[in-house]
Amino acid sequence: MTESAVLTSLTDKLSASREAARVLATATTAQKNDALRAIAAAIGQNESRILPANELDLANGRENGLSSGLQDRLRLDPGRLAALSSAVLEIVALPDPIGDVVRGSRLENGLQLTQVRVPFGVVGAIYEARPNVTIDIAALALKSGNAVVLRGGSAAENTNRVLVEVIQSALVEVGLPLEAVQTIDEFGREGATQLMQARGYVDVLIPRGSAQLIDTVVRESKVPVIETGAGVVHVFLDDSADLTTAVEIVHNAKVQRPSVCNALETLLVSAGSAERLLPPVIERLRDAGVTIHGDARTAAIVGDVVPATDEDWSTEYMSLDLAVKVVDDLDDALAHINEYSTHHTESIITNDVARAERFLAEVDSAVVMVNASTRFTDGGEFGFGAEVGISTQKLHARGPMGLPELTSTKWIVRGSGQVRG
Repeated sequence: MTESAVLTSLTDKLSASREAARVLATATTAQKNDALRAIAAAIGQNESRILPANELDLANGRENGLSSGLQDRLRLDPGRLAALSSAVLEIVALPDPIGDVVRGSRLENGLQLTQVRVPFGVVGAIYEARPNVTIDIAALALKSGNAVVLRGGSAAENTNRVLVEVIQSALVEVGLPLEAVQTIDEFGREGATQLMQARGYVDVLIPRGSAQLIDTVVRESKVPVIETGAGVVHVFLDDSADLTTAVEIVHNAKVQRPSVCNALETLLVSAGSAERLLPPVIERLRDAGVTIHGDARTAAIVGDVVPATDEDWSTEYMSLDLAVKVVDDLDDALAHINEYSTHHTESIITNDVARAERFLAEVDSAVVMVNASTRFTDGGEFGFGAEVGISTQKLHARGPMGLPELTSTKWIVRGSGQVRG
């Protein structure tokens, strides 16, 4: 299909994606890297188109009551655009997973078996108010040989339209089909519904956004889904936690960027260290504008708090709000996390090796940390260049998803005339 062709229906677009996926499946690493370099350059060259479109989306969001957290995720500026370009170039430097041998053997009858990595084919993505996802998923999909169909939501529709146009122009420039990256935002919610039903056109669907959006996709999709969960993220301050470490990590995990899924939402503090740790930790948070939703024991130590309810323990605020609870000990902390965690990221601050190892072993989350900020749960920080999302499920992929997680495998069997007896 040529650059000038007009795709008038969602089915047209999905069919074109399958054709593009066949081309990408046999593209060389050099071709894919050339496309990524062209995309990285085009992002910078089209700043004058991208930022006004983003400002229009932001203005519409403010008018329609979009939350401050979603406005932050939606916002692009020259620094964020430069970071997106850099992330694309980092993907260029990563090994191409396609064709990697997972395992192999030679049977007694002489058959040579090899399991190799191959692209999924067509990857669908449904997400909200996150134009960075448009670039991240497109770049990772291209490097792993997949076509991608994007439903970025009405909040970022203008931004995403320009970004996809920029990406498509870069693809044409290097001789790859522009249909390898497409948006279906123009089809609205009905388009999202059709994408979820597009079994046979789309090989896997990845939702990113609110718990409600993810739950809807998981329940309604006929296409296999990789579930990226909401982040009710916990930090537990153990009896032995160092004061300075506790203050710095809690502040960073909550304040550095509160609108993202790896930001701290519930702080648990052992009763044995609460009098020592809570006052300075809370003071630092309050200085940064954080509102504390605390239980009775927290209020008794640090004074005025918003009384916490059961709902607070299961809330992903995505804002400068934090639930704080004093727990009896590690057992109590583990029980609380087991009940309320969304299995995203949890961290323990401790100087006790045995407790650290027990926390690592018993917490059932995609990422479990010791003495580190939860903000490090990120594909870029993990060295993936970017991420498709953070999977909280257990099949196929778990945690930050990079290039290998966008592949499947197939078995190659080489024989010399063998027949089965």
